[in-house]
Amino acid sequence: METIIDNEVLEKGNSSEDLAAYGLTKCPVTLTSLIIGGKWKPVIIYNVSRGINRFGEMQRAMPGISKKMLTQELRDLERNGILNRKIYAEIPPRVEYSLTEQGNATLPVLQSMVDWGKAYAKTLGLH
Repeated sequence: METIIDNEVLEKGNSSEDLAAYGLTKCPVTLTSLIIGGKWKPVIIYNVSRGINRFGEMQRAMPGISKKMLTQELRDLERNGILNRKIYAEIPPRVEYSLTEQGNATLPVLQSMVDWGKAYAKTLGLH
């Protein structure tokens, strides 16, 4: 499996020196945020987990994301083993995304973020 970080491909089994250059061997939080962090990736993962698994549905569920950005983020998540992409041989072609085993493993992390966000919003008087 390859991992994409800052548009560079890191192959599984890279030397510890290569990974250390990205701080990955010393900080698992850095690795996690590179793979599933950012503005859109957690939202994409969350939406796919809720059954929003087609491109158009995702775009409607995420106001503000451009087609180009959604495409890029979906490709990154697929390349990094978080999402599966299935193309159905239909006219017009239909593409659906689903979570991989690694993708499902991110759900407790995202749920913790949801819980923290709700609690923090409460302290601000937001509901």
